[in-house]
Amino acid sequence: MTTVLTALTPVTAFAAGGDPLQPYAQQKLRWERCDVDGPAGFECAKVTVPLDYADPAGRTIDLAISRIRPGSAKQRHGALLMNPGGPGVPGLSLPVEIQPLLSAEVRDRFDLVGFDPRGVGRSAPIGCGLTADERVPYHPYKAETFDADVARARSVADKCWAKAGDTLPHITTRNTARDMDVVRAALGERKISYFGYSYGTYLGAVYTQMFPRRADRFVLDSALDPALAWRGTLRAAAPGAELAFARWTEWAAARDAVYGLGATPAEVRKTFWDLVAHADRTPVPTEGGALSGDDIRIRYADFVRVEAVTPWIVALKAAAEGGPAGPTAFDAGARGDAVRPADAIDAADNQAAMTWAVFCGDTRDWPRGPEQYRRDAVRDRARYPLAGDLGANVQPCAFWKRPAAEPATVVNNDVDALIVQNQWDPQATLAMAQGMRRALHGARMITVAGGEGHGVVVAGPSCASADVDRYLTTGRLPAKDRTCTG
Repeated sequence: MTTVLTALTPVTAFAAGGDPLQPYAQQKLRWERCDVDGPAGFECAKVTVPLDYADPAGRTIDLAISRIRPGSAKQRHGALLMNPGGPGVPGLSLPVEIQPLLSAEVRDRFDLVGFDPRGVGRSAPIGCGLTADERVPYHPYKAETFDADVARARSVADKCWAKAGDTLPHITTRNTARDMDVVRAALGERKISYFGYSYGTYLGAVYTQMFPRRADRFVLDSALDPALAWRGTLRAAAPGAELAFARWTEWAAARDAVYGLGATPAEVRKTFWDLVAHADRTPVPTEGGALSGDDIRIRYADFVRVEAVTPWIVALKAAAEGGPAGPTAFDAGARGDAVRPADAIDAADNQAAMTWAVFCGDTRDWPRGPEQYRRDAVRDRARYPLAGDLGANVQPCAFWKRPAAEPATVVNNDVDALIVQNQWDPQATLAMAQGMRRALHGARMITVAGGEGHGVVVAGPSCASADVDRYLTTGRLPAKDRTCTG
């Protein structure tokens, strides 16, 4: 008889009675110098976990983990496990990337521990063999192209199940959280601290729900609302996009003498939508080809960076009016999820495969009929013209071969955590972070007023840095939620 690793049972609880999970909790790690770039002392090891936690004696997979030891053995507090988001972004090099962004006091207290989650990078990576178009998660809705959208979504599901069907049912956030607890036990830690970014905030929140007594100091940077996972997350970006777009029209209108897009927000809005309509009829020539109106809309996240996006719109408007070709896009300077090439598998395909494996495998809430997606795309586009249809359009989860093995995790607990959030994050919007805050009753939230881009800690020093340092070094949360500037 096998024993399921349940939501509230840490793996070290199975140390007696010959339980098949015992070897995972007590395995000895062999640390060696990492074969990826890093400083002296950057070590890597493998942690063995069951593919299926309902069958611990069955097939196993190896997770690649890494660490940088603390600067002070005397002041050491424990291990700080980290995840860079995705889902599907490798995290093996994260200790090297994050180390310079942490204070000396934090570095003195923690082993910085990275890992490639199951299915990613060097941890039994999966792939689907998708085309470039099939890897794109957002597709604009048009009645005349909807049948092609359905065919694309079906093709993604078919390819993924054909290439990775024996593994897909086990690639879930809950299983990755279970893996984290095996890593904790293998490291010899009674509790684990954690830094999660973007999707990593959801993973961290799920861990606190499944293993609340094993969660120590959790920092969640650019948080997602756990109640929305996952179709709701894709659709929830649209309201934030409209808020950012309205802010941009006000900013550009106040500088009409410089940019000439309109003297009022309404005039700027009309200029933009006239440009989109023109591009839909005649794509705007650019240095990289041409942009349709949908190509312009799909860059909705750019509008949070008002000073950078405005010259781009001006250049596209000029190109549409017969001027020189405009730039295809602009460098917003935002941190992107760094994808390290994985062994024996294409990194872009790996990340796309992981996206759908997690999104479709975490929850049973995906509609199975394409017509529901059509109705939602039409409705959301009418309400949120800039991006409403992008997240509501049909997705591969409509055709996933097997429903999620477990219900989605309901996060609702009193575990301590610190949420840090940019006000104008275009991907993990402020409303999403506020949803995370409601789910974690013991948390505190620091909002960076005027903060643009996706990521607070990962972007460098900010007005939230002192709170992050204090929490990680002492375990003390701020007395209350607050908003700071700078």
